Amino acid sequence: MLINWEWIGRNLGSIGDSVTEHLVLTAPPVVFGFIVSFGLALLARRYRGLYQPLVRSTGVLFAVPSLAFFALLIPFLGLSRANAYVALTVYTLIVLLPNIVEGLDGVPADVTEAADAMGFSAVKRLLKVELPLALPVIIAGLRIATVTIIGLVTITAFIGFGGLGADILTGYNRAFPTQIVVGVTLTAVLSIVADVALLGLQRAVAPWRQEV
Repeated sequence: MLINWEWIGRNLGSIGDSVTEHLVLTAPPVVFGFIVSFGLALLARRYRGLYQPLVRSTGVLFAVPSLAFFALLIPFLGLSRANAYVALTVYTLIVLLPNIVEGLDGVPADVTEAADAMGFSAVKRLLKVELPLALPVIIAGLRIATVTIIGLVTITAFIGFGGLGADILTGYNRAFPTQIVVGVTLTAVLSIVADVALLGLQRAVAPWRQEV
């Protein structure tokens, strides 16, 4: 029997705990990744020669298999949440950095020139003009990064965490399909819910732009 509904009913509490842990493992890397990417994007815009090396570097790091990345961090961070957070944060950079730069670069030149003519400082122009206009592109990148991390969090089960990934791994080791199906299904549901929520935010900040 593929789905044991009785087992699901008896374990709703632990399933809920797995969902909570999955979210706890997802949110910090996305937030930290956005902060780091935003800082790097501003640096890359100021010093254009840095942009391609930064993108290539994040691409190389993204190409490292997640299990190998976790293993490389064990001597420094051990089998800890910090290990998972650092690795997952790095994986967000390849998506967020280019999107933030693209979004800011996409602000029309005549708009920034008008802001300069009005006496806006560089910081005020960024916060009041460039960032609001760049938000749709930035949030589009945030959607991709968030869904990617929700999927990658399952791999942290191999270092003792994983949220729903731990259920998938346990179900596999026990040859218990129900636990595997529950873990995979809820991971997909979390991805869809997060993507729809961020899509709603994307459309709210730019109702004139209905790109998916």
